[in-house]
Parts: sequence; C-alpha cells; structure tokens
Amino acid sequence: MGKVVLDVSMSLDGFAAGPNVREAEPMGDGGERLHAWMAEQGPRGEIDAAVRREVDAAVGATVIGRRTFDLGLGPWGGTPWPGVPSFVVTHRARQNLVGDNGGTFAFDGLHAAVRRAKQAAGHRDVLVLGADVARQLLRANLLDEVRIHLIPLLLGAGTPLFAGEQAELIPEGKPVTGTVTHLRFRVAPGPGRLS
Repeated sequence: MGKVVLDVSMSLDGFAAGPNVREAEPMGDGGERLHAWMAEQGPRGEIDAAVRREVDAAVGATVIGRRTFDLGLGPWGGTPWPGVPSFVVTHRARQNLVGDNGGTFAFDGLHAAVRRAKQAAGHRDVLVLGADVARQLLRANLLDEVRIHLIPLLLGAGTPLFAGEQAELIPEGKPVTGTVTHLRFRVAPGPGRLS
C-alpha cells in the first residue's frame, strides 16, 4: 500500500500560502509564486521538471482540507491530477461530486478519509493538500512522508506550514536542487504510531 505524503511548496520563512487567503486569491497575496518552479523555467528547470514528474507518477488519491477544497475547486476545477479520487476532510457532510477534470470528491472525517484514500490509491501514494489537514494528519500519526519544495522567497506572513507540531523527520535521500531545493523526509514513528 502507498504512503500518505505531504508534498508542498514552502517559502524559506515557513509559509505554504501568502497572507490574505480568500476566494479571489486562494494562495493568498503572492502565494502563487510558491508554485513558479513547476513552470520548468530557469537554468536548472529540468531538475524541477523531473521532480514534478515523479510526484505526478506516484499519486493515486488525495486527502484535501475543507478550506482548500472550498477555495480551490472554482479556480482549479479539481486537483492537479485529472481523474484522481479525492477525499475532503470535513464535519459538514454533502453529496459526492465530480470536478471539472473528472476527479471525484468524497467528504468524510479525518480517519475515514485517509482509510478510503489509501484503498483508492492502492500501491500508489495519497497526497495531502492543505496545511491545516497536514497538521491534523501529523498530530494523528497518519502522515508517512513530508516532501518540501523549499522556495527562496520570504513571504513575511501567510499560512504557516507547521504551527507548533512536533515530530522527528528522517531525511530520505539527498536534497535535490533545481531552481528550488527539493527535500524529502520520512516521519518517525510517534507515540501510538505503527511503523
């Protein structure tokens, strides 16, 4: 079975989105700059492209925070992976729906969403979308791996990726540097976590 993976772009000062996240700017003011590396531009863009292909090839399902879903579905039409099943963590139930890109969205609590996503993903990975749900997964010992695309940018404010959580992260391989630095960590087993 695949892993539950947080794969996220983060500013050097620790933000996963810019300040003033809202419907008109789902990534906050200046937050879209966190994803500029995906455009494969710059002198080492081919390295970034290879990292992105690896992520895309591994995804089998997603777990999404409710706020990320609410703000992102309109402008994005679904997840970046057409047809991939997605499970939205929420206490507000609603009917399943199909995004513009063919991905199905189901709504459930944290543990049930992860269980269903892992079943849907099979041997592939479950990618986590949203800083808040990532923190919930970390606290619940449900996160297996953290992949950070470290952006040489200081946003100064925004949505912090982590906010007081504690965990031991074990490096997996060497950092890979393209136009940004790509880091990969395994989450060490915590109290109550099965390795």
